[in-house]
Amino acid sequence: MQKVNTLSYIRKVINNIIKPGDFCIDATAGKGNDTAYLAEKVGAEGKVIAFDIQPLALAATEMLLKQKNIYQQVNLVLNGHEHIDKYALPETVDVIMFNLGYLPGGDHQIATKAETTLQGIEKGLKLLKPGGIMTLAIYHGGDTGFEERDAVLKYLQKLDYNEYTVMLTDFYNRPNYPPLAVVIQKEEKLN
Repeated sequence: MQKVNTLSYIRKVINNIIKPGDFCIDATAGKGNDTAYLAEKVGAEGKVIAFDIQPLALAATEMLLKQKNIYQQVNLVLNGHEHIDKYALPETVDVIMFNLGYLPGGDHQIATKAETTLQGIEKGLKLLKPGGIMTLAIYHGGDTGFEERDAVLKYLQKLDYNEYTVMLTDFYNRPNYPPLAVVIQKEEKLN
């Protein structure tokens, strides 16, 4: 049995929601692992948009998608996730994933920042369908992320609980600031 980590936990939650034909967004493409995961889950009839500000990240994502033969349902966007609302209409997205921090193996000076991440989360929440989810893997140790973590958690704590349910998971007994897992579900509208 595989040891549970932040990303495996998030994917277990997403597995209960996502289905073929869904529309998903990877707000931080990185090396393409989440983009590929989403593309496999939505299948050829689904759609995934993946954002990154680094051409290197999008090139790695494209290569992975082509290797897995799942490139056709993905749109790669060289842009920050704070512009997420320019690529989808309100209440049309089933799942949005964020991995905060820097590109694994990349320049630590190029990392997600509180200001743009908060814009991306706020805009992304409006894009979610009722019942849709947004996930955040908040990498906050080492030389990056504490300010961003604190700003994001403060923002999430103030979300209206009638509109969103926010769940925070901390791997409390693990060393070296393991990433936090956040799942936000947009509540279904009552008739």
